[in-house]
Amino acid sequence: MKKKTRYNLETLILLSPFLIIFMVFGIFPIGYSFFMSFTNYTGLNPHFDFVGFSNYTRAFSDDVFLKALKNTFIFVIGTIPFTTTFSLILAVLINSKSLPLKDLFKAGFFLPSVISMVVISTIWIYLYSANGFFNQMLPLIGIKPLGTSWLASTKTALLAIMIMDIWAAIGYYTILFLAGLQSIPGEVYEAASIDGASKIQTFFSITLPLLKPTMFFIISLNTIRSFQIFAEIFTMTGGGPSNATQTVVHYLYQTSFRQFDMGYASAIAYILMTIILIFTIIQKRLLRSDI
Repeated sequence: MKKKTRYNLETLILLSPFLIIFMVFGIFPIGYSFFMSFTNYTGLNPHFDFVGFSNYTRAFSDDVFLKALKNTFIFVIGTIPFTTTFSLILAVLINSKSLPLKDLFKAGFFLPSVISMVVISTIWIYLYSANGFFNQMLPLIGIKPLGTSWLASTKTALLAIMIMDIWAAIGYYTILFLAGLQSIPGEVYEAASIDGASKIQTFFSITLPLLKPTMFFIISLNTIRSFQIFAEIFTMTGGGPSNATQTVVHYLYQTSFRQFDMGYASAIAYILMTIILIFTIIQKRLLRSDI
């Protein structure tokens, strides 16, 4: 046996535990769920029929799915700009040399990211209650309290979850932006200072362009996470009231594990995957750089 062949065989043997686990619990479920999306498989009956693209066409005539898709788009478009902007501002402030207690601020902002979203959602349910913090604060700014929980109204339920999600996510993306800022060479800023550039000119001409790879990573990550929002909906509203907070992943969960319509749920999953892929490609083109 040649030395190179023996080396390759030894490498394959060492990697085989991971490869087997990855194939069984990663590749196979993905492929099998794609196959199921073309069937009427329920998970309860071992016999199922091939139905072609009917599950996919059914989705776009399903009022609940269309409502869930609309809510998901509203959530994505309504949270990502604020999360990205606020986290970038906080990262720039923390990166400032004049700011004291930087480590304390970093830990404080990052803390919500290490707490379970179920725990955070449960706390915010009480904050949004009829006698909760937010209803108590509204009269102070001249707004009449709702008289009920923010999560019980079709007008405010989705907005309430979006506000909570922005608050919970800012810290994580702040740390990522901070890492990107600290990777920019200091010599670049020194050269700009010598040329007489102001801080605003430096930010828009140097910082933002050099942050493009980090920006693309953060926006893509945030887009994928936002399209897949589930724990907040499951814990706080269950998709209600009247599907006002129903999202694609939560509807997928209800379709598969409550209605046991696995074939249809698989089709929904691949529709969502396609949407996320399209958004990611568009973002990469918009943030075109040396990525």
